[in-house]
Amino acid sequence: MGGHREKDEAASDAVLLRAVARGDSAAMAVLYERHSGWLYARLIRRCADAEVVREVLQDTFVTVWRSAGGHRGQEAGGWLWTIAARRLVDARRAQERATRGEATDAWYVPAGLAPSAEDRVLAGLEYGDVGTALDRISPELRDVLRATVVDGLTTRETARLLGIPEGTVKSRALRARAELRAALAQLNPAPMGEPA
Repeated sequence: MGGHREKDEAASDAVLLRAVARGDSAAMAVLYERHSGWLYARLIRRCADAEVVREVLQDTFVTVWRSAGGHRGQEAGGWLWTIAARRLVDARRAQERATRGEATDAWYVPAGLAPSAEDRVLAGLEYGDVGTALDRISPELRDVLRATVVDGLTTRETARLLGIPEGTVKSRALRARAELRAALAQLNPAPMGEPA
């Protein structure tokens, strides 16, 4: 019964996004009400600064308002999370630059503002070989990888986020890892005589 409701929500999300693309502010309000809570919860796990998280959430929905026409039909939750995660990385980079630029205050970095090792890795995923390899695998596999590996979600959480059965999450995760390994191998072929 719950799966039926989730499918209905996913279908209505697509309808809402098309309406937002046409400038429908009421549809935007419904989309915000439906998704802002879980987005906030996931963002606050990545950043303890509630003010930064509120700004990132606002930036996320401003981006959705501006780019809803570019939504290519993928599951809305995954698309929204991708935008939010990138906005968080951008916010962290801006804070880092501001902190470096304020030489007199450089000795003091408030808790939650210094990028963690995880944040640096997440930022690095958008660039370099891993980001390129991720772009080469199919979107549905990439979404599962990002949710399970990058975001650290359980199979159940990923299934709910993406609106697919748990078994599908598991099979896509296996295929995604295999495709990612193959894409990375194409980008960085092993020197002769060395195992790939």
